[in-house]
Amino acid sequence: QMCKKFTVCENSMEMLVQNNLNLPKVTEEDGCFLSGFNEARARTPPPRDGPALPPKRDKCLRKLSSGLFAFHTYLEYVQETFASERQQVESLCYSTKHLASTLRHMVIDPDEVVVLDSASKKSLLAKLKSDKTWIEKITTHLILRDFTSFMEKTVRAVRYLKNTRSVSV
Repeated sequence: QMCKKFTVCENSMEMLVQNNLNLPKVTEEDGCFLSGFNEARARTPPPRDGPALPPKRDKCLRKLSSGLFAFHTYLEYVQETFASERQQVESLCYSTKHLASTLRHMVIDPDEVVVLDSASKKSLLAKLKSDKTWIEKITTHLILRDFTSFMEKTVRAVRYLKNTRSVSV
């Protein structure tokens, strides 16, 4: 919708190159790709005292939960700047935070999940603000683009964990 309303997608290659938002990404090292799950399954001995997640699966869930908590802050920015779709973004914020919390509770040590404190959130939101509408539109586009990619990988990982009965979702 942003591309259609503001035509920021076609004309913004120079801004896309300057993307320094440091948005969360899922990488091979996070153990969230199928190859990582299979390696973890092959090397992990059966648990003695109840179901435990193999290390790569736990690492993946930590990464997904931390990333979703981070994106929640970025989505709050989108909510402020993308006023025409405020209700949709508000719903997206709520759902993202809920999913992040759900995944956090599946991690062996939930305290290892990175959650920004309120001072860090305020600082990040202040850094994102710009007096130039063009910059705000590009920033919003980049956040939504990377959030979409992150969610695609999150859905695949959670679906795989659910289908292998590694977690109950």
